[in-house]
Amino acid sequence: MFIGELFILGFHGKVIPPWLKEFAAQFGLGGVILFDYSCQTRQYDNNIASPAQVQSLCAEIAALPSRPLVFIDQEGGLVRRLKDSCGFRPLPSAKEFNLLARVEKQAVLAASYGELRRLGIRYNFAPVIDVDYNPDNPNIGRIKRSYSPDIGEVEANARLVDAAARQAGVGLCLKHFPGIGGANVDSHLEFMDISDALRPEQEELFYTLAPRTYGDAVLVSHAIVRQWDAQQPMTLSSAGLGRLRRRLPETLLITDDMQMQGLQKALGTSAASLQSIAAGMDMICIGNNLFDQEQEMAGIAEAVAGAVQDGALDRAAVQRSIARVRKRKALLA
Repeated sequence: MFIGELFILGFHGKVIPPWLKEFAAQFGLGGVILFDYSCQTRQYDNNIASPAQVQSLCAEIAALPSRPLVFIDQEGGLVRRLKDSCGFRPLPSAKEFNLLARVEKQAVLAASYGELRRLGIRYNFAPVIDVDYNPDNPNIGRIKRSYSPDIGEVEANARLVDAAARQAGVGLCLKHFPGIGGANVDSHLEFMDISDALRPEQEELFYTLAPRTYGDAVLVSHAIVRQWDAQQPMTLSSAGLGRLRRRLPETLLITDDMQMQGLQKALGTSAASLQSIAAGMDMICIGNNLFDQEQEMAGIAEAVAGAVQDGALDRAAVQRSIARVRKRKALLA
């Protein structure tokens, strides 16, 4: 069983480090995530320098054992790893994008997603379908990551993104389930309790859009919804993920970055990863950007493999997750 298919890993630098090659050879590998900014050096010196360099790096990643998918956060505005200052196509924030005429939107998206495909990037962690319920939300509203406070406009924009991504052959991952637009805490720093801010129509939007979106994937946030699970954030909650899985039986479920502070304070990356897979997640994203835990990745994979071997993790469920990952690899090859 190729346990590494369950992992999306980040690394520092512009070439594949030896540890990642060894990981892919030993365990297989589901995906790699690219960043431009390094939270450790506090400089734009991470994986991205120019279109030619990114294209070469993506080709090397795709040639690793089990042919990992390359993931990126290219939402637009402040959250875009491929910046026009480095020679990439411009992409406005979601809020600014929403103000464009439809024909302008289509042109912007065609250029951006065509570029992603040419570079070798196979999955975009986008679009954000969090509705802008709280404009002061430090993680969404305040930095223009939501299209609109109008859920109809959010859905319409997401469908335009899907059309462009489908045409280009780039998978999409809707975020951030179950909808964190109404939050007032930055999810990078603490667990968000969105129990009183979550609206039924926001949750429903994920169920409506995911199966119709190219790549059929959902990124799950570290948000707490007390009425579903009083103790655990969604990424660790079998109750919350069970609710999601009942509605989306074959959607690929991916965690938000497992190095975010809330999880680090509560459990640490290894224990949180095991609990997340046990709760029903398909892929664990560990960016190795917020922290350098690169040398711990093999140990986490070994712990997962051991938990499958001794029955602590459901072997059949893990096999189903691996099958979902491989289905996307076949789709996006």
